[in-house]
Amino acid sequence: MNLPFLEWNRSPWGKATAGQWRYALRNSLAMCLALWIAFVLQLDEPYWALTSAAVVSFPTVGGVISKSIGRIFGSLIGAMASLIIAGHCLNDPWLFTLSIATWLGLCTYISNHYQNNVSYAFALAGYTAAIIAFSTVNVTDTLQIFDIAQARVCEVITGILCGGLMMMILPSTSDGEALLVSLRRMHLRLLEHAAMLWQPEINLQMRTSHEGVIGQILTMNVLRIQAFWSHYRLRRQNNVLNYMLHQQLRITSVISSLRRMLLNWQNPPANLATVLDQLLNELRNPTTDKYRLARILVAISPTDPADYRHRAFFLRLRHFCWLYLRCSRWLQRLESATPASEMEPPHVTALARHTDSYEAAYNGLRTFLCIVIGCAFWIATQWDSGSAALTLTAISCVLYSSTPSPIKSITTLLKAIFLLFAFCFVMKFGLMIQIDDFWLFCAFLFPILVTMQMMKLQNPPYAPLWGQLIVFMGSFLAVTNPPSYDYLSFMNDNIAKIAGVLLAGLAFQILRPSSDKRKSRRIIRALRRDFIDQLSKKPQQSESQFESRIYHRISQLNQSLDQDARGWLLRWGVVLLNCSHIVWQLREWETRSDPLSAVRDVCIHCLKGIMSEKGVQHTSLDATLQELLRMSDALAHHPEQAARDLAGLIWRLYCSLQQLQQAIRLPEKTAATPAPA
Repeated sequence: MNLPFLEWNRSPWGKATAGQWRYALRNSLAMCLALWIAFVLQLDEPYWALTSAAVVSFPTVGGVISKSIGRIFGSLIGAMASLIIAGHCLNDPWLFTLSIATWLGLCTYISNHYQNNVSYAFALAGYTAAIIAFSTVNVTDTLQIFDIAQARVCEVITGILCGGLMMMILPSTSDGEALLVSLRRMHLRLLEHAAMLWQPEINLQMRTSHEGVIGQILTMNVLRIQAFWSHYRLRRQNNVLNYMLHQQLRITSVISSLRRMLLNWQNPPANLATVLDQLLNELRNPTTDKYRLARILVAISPTDPADYRHRAFFLRLRHFCWLYLRCSRWLQRLESATPASEMEPPHVTALARHTDSYEAAYNGLRTFLCIVIGCAFWIATQWDSGSAALTLTAISCVLYSSTPSPIKSITTLLKAIFLLFAFCFVMKFGLMIQIDDFWLFCAFLFPILVTMQMMKLQNPPYAPLWGQLIVFMGSFLAVTNPPSYDYLSFMNDNIAKIAGVLLAGLAFQILRPSSDKRKSRRIIRALRRDFIDQLSKKPQQSESQFESRIYHRISQLNQSLDQDARGWLLRWGVVLLNCSHIVWQLREWETRSDPLSAVRDVCIHCLKGIMSEKGVQHTSLDATLQELLRMSDALAHHPEQAARDLAGLIWRLYCSLQQLQQAIRLPEKTAATPAPA
């Protein structure tokens, strides 16, 4: 009988690459080592060390270090919070309930409001406090509460140190190399993106490509953070990396600005498409320079002094070329830099990472109510396994509130729990009960862990399921010191864990996260509010800060299935960003008191009249567009070159604002909401 799935080449071990073997062996060895050290230290629940080693099993050194730092700080904060809450509130169950629910709600809010290590640390602080505090409800001695908290923190740190040790013994690919390769690929992709957007037709692929470029640049910011922790040379050049990411976002903005100009330019030169192709091909050459680019640009240089559209497009295209060339040179310097190299790029702030405060507060409220309801049921029924149920409820509410689809994550977790329930029952009462030697137990556990790690890597659609199976396996096996094989306790605790996850799922169903349409409207209102700030004399955000914040907000719905919401959010972001760039250029105009400066001030004042936090006033918008065209045509015949350049800037502003006419026209003094695309 032929069974193809039993062939070695089709098995998880035969299909695994060298990198996958290294990853699986490293993480499995770290988990077994953490479990052994926890036994040596005689910690009462060693399986938390195994779980901690599984949580920090990242494929790169920087990811392990970054995650470990967040986990250590979060565990320490959570342990201190549990000591305060349990030490002062256990005598009154309802005071304890309100205290722990408030703490978990606060941690949910903070973890949703921030990103990266801060978010992860406060998520850990939340459910670490829940793990410790819920396990102390029957404790009467305050010193015992401290011992439990100390043991949990020791187990967590043991798992982290074992993960770091195995990363040193079996290192993965360099974070620095991955970041530099990603920067180079994105640098080349920007040229492909420009070639696509500068075509006259309009299709869905353009919008998808624009969203993809923005998302990848912001994802590289996460790679930059990991490289900062793992690579000394890149840590010294962190300012250059940050500058490079800002420059790539700026190039993306210039590409979209040139597209708006092309769509509104009625009589471009006949050879424009050919010249654009030549420029993009020349920019792909790593040895190109300004002279070679200028020789191509001269073919479309404006000849009529009154043709302000031609001159405005030419200047913007030249700016794109110089910007891309400068970015290429910084990238070359970064790739060839040594640990002793000193590079000082222009100063820019870190990429803005801003989250919806309303949604974060809503998620915190959901966690608070869910914990209060669960604790009320626990108090009323005196359920022996209530701590296990509330612990899983807290973990689910805190962790999955920030995911794009929490119900999907809850469903995946339920599948993992049911599978672990069955597997660990057989493992615990069929195998472990007959083993009294730790290394013999590891001989069975180690190949299982290696296989599960490989399955996670080789089946990306099921990677979340395999990841949860690996992480939660320790708590289901419940390897304790001394061992416990209480059948009734095992069944009750695991049923309680299922009930706890179901309670969290019910909370997500009743208090559902905001729909993508509502989220997009809130984000658009925030974009308008930030743009109004850009029009003030002293904006709170610089040009680069405003640009990175807009792109971050656009990426917040990159996984949304609501195409209208994604389309309108992208459209509003691009329009306001292009207008913002023009406003900053107008500010840099000559400041002497002459008619040209007065025209500049009129343009900025017109923007204040058409935009409010609630929407666009179409009467003012139509009047402003007509006035901008009139001023452009009038300045085109001015004898001074500065006036004709100002006419080009005003025309660029007209091109950007024209998209706002597509919003629904509501009665005056009411909000204009997005229409279906």
